[in-house]
Amino acid sequence: MVLGMGRSGVSVARWLAKAGARVTLSEAKAVDELDKALVNDMQGRGIAVETGGHREETFLGADLIVPSPGVPLDIGPLQAAKQAGIPVLGEMALALQQVHAPVVAVTGTNGKSTVTALLGAMLEAGGKRVFVGGNIGTPLSDFVAERRQAEVVVLEVSSFQLDTMKTFHPAIGLLLNISPDHLDRYLSYEAYVQSKLRIFKDQGPGHVAILNDDDAVLSQFKPSGKALVLRYGEKKGKNRQAFAEGKKIIAALPGRPAHAFSLDRCVLPGKHNRGNVMAAVLAGLALEVEAPVIQETVDRFQGLPHRLEWVARIRDVDFYNDSKATNVEAAAKAVSSFDQPVVLIAGGRHKGSDYAPLVQVAKGRVINAVFLGESKHLLAKAFEKVIPFSLADSMGEAVAQAFAAARPQDVVLLAPACSSFDMFSDYAERGIAFRDAVRGLGDEG
Repeated sequence: MVLGMGRSGVSVARWLAKAGARVTLSEAKAVDELDKALVNDMQGRGIAVETGGHREETFLGADLIVPSPGVPLDIGPLQAAKQAGIPVLGEMALALQQVHAPVVAVTGTNGKSTVTALLGAMLEAGGKRVFVGGNIGTPLSDFVAERRQAEVVVLEVSSFQLDTMKTFHPAIGLLLNISPDHLDRYLSYEAYVQSKLRIFKDQGPGHVAILNDDDAVLSQFKPSGKALVLRYGEKKGKNRQAFAEGKKIIAALPGRPAHAFSLDRCVLPGKHNRGNVMAAVLAGLALEVEAPVIQETVDRFQGLPHRLEWVARIRDVDFYNDSKATNVEAAAKAVSSFDQPVVLIAGGRHKGSDYAPLVQVAKGRVINAVFLGESKHLLAKAFEKVIPFSLADSMGEAVAQAFAAARPQDVVLLAPACSSFDMFSDYAERGIAFRDAVRGLGDEG
């Protein structure tokens, strides 16, 4: 039984059906809320599709249950199945059983997609056959189902995916940062922290653990296994294998010569992205990518869509799309990436976090704000008497209001600090709506 008709659920259902399993795909949404062509495709592959809620009897009749990352693990039918002794394993965990190449796993509250893509690009530039996917791009079960070959598998791994793994021992595990997120899914912040730290739990000799030493949690954390631990941070430190020095990153593996990597051509803005590059550089060195190849990749990497993505300049105002900033910490980092004054567009579905850190960072940087979505009144309350703001009912309205508030040389920044599911199907659709609205301003003159 597969729970959820999202990207990973559909992928694993197709793979299991192709492998000869009798698959039931269970979706909480009603059938008229789903893509009809997708439902027909599933049924055409012999997959039974149950919609409009999860039926406990189907759970109890399964030999294996595969929940999608978006499905909470505390729902009643799933708990009943666990009590009945039916195994529960996530899509990535199941697919990993069929992967024989070294696995590099990247997790963290923020930045994991950027680091995953940058590291994949380094390995490809170094002549390796690489699969890059997981929580970003292609689900791992697609890689397995298509019997692709790779010398290295680079995976972005979410906390939800870590929660549904029995054991996980990546050859290299990277944990970039931990800050409050998904508190609508976890009982406490500590529970979320422990979920992230699972990436190192089963590592052993010959494995590598890479941690951000500037992170308050990770600087105090020592993996319990026998993996080689590599740390990075802004300043040179006794236990740090990578640090910043002016516009360079200095990195050295234990017992190896140091390398200096220039950031002069790196387009990724902000101190947090400097840390992301350090993490990727350490992983690249650990995977024996040559230093000149790493430098060339850092120079050429253009970043990812919806992650501090420059969209346009209109009447000397720059527009940046950071729709992927779906939590408070990510939005705060986005705001602090700019030296110019910022007009902030934020809001969406509230995720349970306090907006105070964003308010603090906004002081002296954000000159105006526009709030939209379900959380707009919560944001308005948090920012009251701090900076001027207005409320909008649509992305087009928000962009128009932000542009009206901006002056030449200012930045209009979409950094929602919230999920997108109140108005959009995902952060990408929200980012596209922002892009379209900005380009509409240009069309108007």
